[in-house]
Parts: sequence; structure tokens; C-alpha cells
Amino acid sequence: MKFVDEAEIVVEAGNGGSGCLSFRREKYIERGGPDGGDGGRGGSVFLVAETDLNTLVDFRFQPRYRAQKGQAGMSRNSTGGSGDDLYVRVPIGTSIIDIDTEELIADLSVPDKPIKVAQGGKHGMGNARFKTSTNRAPRKITKGTQGEVRRLQLQLRLVADVGLLGMPNAGKSTLIRSVSAATPKVADYPFTTLVPSLGVVSRGIERSFVMADIPGLIEGAAEGAGLGFRFLKHLSRTSLLLHLVDVLPVDGTDPSENATKIVAELKKFSVTLAGKKVFLVLNKTDLIDFDQLMELKAEVCSKLGWKDSVYCISAISGEGCADLCEDLMRHIDSHRKQIKDDSFYAEEQERQEFAMAFEIRNTIEADKIIRADKRQNIKNFSDDPDFEWVD
Repeated sequence: MKFVDEAEIVVEAGNGGSGCLSFRREKYIERGGPDGGDGGRGGSVFLVAETDLNTLVDFRFQPRYRAQKGQAGMSRNSTGGSGDDLYVRVPIGTSIIDIDTEELIADLSVPDKPIKVAQGGKHGMGNARFKTSTNRAPRKITKGTQGEVRRLQLQLRLVADVGLLGMPNAGKSTLIRSVSAATPKVADYPFTTLVPSLGVVSRGIERSFVMADIPGLIEGAAEGAGLGFRFLKHLSRTSLLLHLVDVLPVDGTDPSENATKIVAELKKFSVTLAGKKVFLVLNKTDLIDFDQLMELKAEVCSKLGWKDSVYCISAISGEGCADLCEDLMRHIDSHRKQIKDDSFYAEEQERQEFAMAFEIRNTIEADKIIRADKRQNIKNFSDDPDFEWVD
């Protein structure tokens, strides 16, 4: 199934049913009085996260969702039936944003917990409601109110503990294949990975974490180069980032320069995301000798101003991967315990999630505008009668 992580939908709650204008009419009973019943309430629209979904592709084909309207009231004080609520299933990790107000409605990170996104209309009242001692035959009713209509943007951000970050061909997919059962495509050319993938890394009984692999980031992503920023949002829910640096790039570029470019592009995307805990990892260390590795390690640390530990691994052979995964597991266990025991820490993490959601949306919208301008410029060139394509 095609991976789609953005969609726009319209949700319409049901209108409330109108009240009934009716008077009791029975044999031998004169002036039976009003007996018009109330209308039923309109159905509301809810979004609920499901663990068995992993893409928003269905919303591209069905962008409109409408709940049932309430029935009108009836005679004999009969109330109209209420409209059924509509529950729309989305993947876990979906953010819901109101397009018109730019409000972040909810972040669906908990499964099977419905979030109301459109309120159903209120019921109207029948004329029996307006009977008084001075008005024994009221002809007044109220209509049901209209249900809420909202345009929503759905953004799917994968739920993972560790996010892999690096240039194309840095070995991210090879690493996730090496330490988990995931099987992303691996090849010796850039942008082999076109969609995010997840792998579960097991470190013993009931000790595991989820690692996310995304397409590589290149310099100029802020200006729409490569695949741009569109997949970086999948790293926002992680507790830490794994910055993978290729010590011997196939294109001959400088590894330390590549590392600084990644950090710069990450800050352009989201300052909050760039502030997450980062593990620095030098990959493909089996391709160079020890002295070269130490020299390169010092150069990378100098360029980044890095003071923490640096991990040296070979993802393809597995050398150094076990120690790396064990340290990752320890950090994740500590993070999970803090969220559980420290309410202040948990609130701070939630605040950062909301801050990142807005930063990510603004950056992605700007990225879309840049790409649209590029496409328009290409079209203008191709429409020019003096323009010729050169093979």
C-alpha cells in the first residue's frame, strides 16, 4: 500500500431535528392541547487512532465525512431519533489541525481514544414545550441547529523511540536491517529509501525500542532540494536522534562537512527538534584504518563542537552495533521512567510536542510553496517558444 502521511478532509456533523407542531386530536376530547415532540440531536464526528493502520492514503479517495442528522419530532409527544455518531479511523500518531483557524485540535498518540472534531446540531423543541397557563395552544416550535463543518489537515508522524538522521547512503537502512527484523531496500545509490520504515530492536525480555529510518537529508532541503523536509517530521516523536556519519562517502565529500550540513538543515526545519538528545555515530569504519578513523573523529567533533561520546560502528558487519543499541536502550528506559514518575518532565515533553507540530507545519507549508514555484518556473520555460530541450 502506498505510504501517504498528509491529507485534507472535510467533516460534517449532522443537523439537529426540528420540533413538531401538532395538537392532540381524539374522539370526545376537545382542545386536546399541544403534543408536538422534540427533534433528535445530530450525530457528531470523532477521529480515533488505530494501531493496525499506517498510512493516510484512504483519505485521498474519500475526503468528505458526514454524520447522520437527527430526525424531526413527531406528534403524540414523540421525540425524533438522534443521528448516529461517525467514527473515522486514522493511524496512531496522527495530528489533527483545523485549516481555517490553524488550531492543533489533537495529537492522537493513544489508541482507541475518540476525539470529537465536529459537534452535532442541537435538537429543536416541539410546541408542547411552550404550553403555559396563558397560552394553552402554542403554535411555536424551534428548528434544530446545524451541525459543525470543519476542514481538517491530517499529518501522520510515525511513533518511534529512535530516529535515524543522515545524508543519503550513510548506511541508515543497513543499520536498521542489522539490528532489527526490518528489511528496507538497500543499494549503493542515493535516495534508495523513499518512504519511512520502522524496525523493532530487541535487547532482551521485555526490553525493546522502535527505530525509524527516513530518506536521507541533503544540503538545500530548506529550498526544496532532494526530498526536502517532508519526512523529517517523522522524527519529532522520538526520544532521541541517531546522527549517522559516513566516514567514506561514495561521492568523495568531506564527512565532517556533511555532518555540519545535516545539523544546519535540521535547525532550519525545527529548532525544537534540533534540541533533542543526539547520539553521534561514525559508520563504515571497516573501510578505513584506525589512524584515519581517529583523525576523522577529531575533525567531526571539532566542526560540530561535540563534547559527548562518539560511536564507531560498521552497520554491514555489525561491529559496534550491540554496544550502541545497549546504550540506546538504557537512555530510552530512563526517558520512559521519567515520563512515568516525573509529571513536570512529562508536561515539558508534551509542550515540546505541540511546539514541534506548529514548527513542522509552517516549514512544510513553506516547502510546498517553494516546490510549486519551481514547477511553475519550469513550465514557463517550456512554454517559451525560444526554449529548446537539450539531450
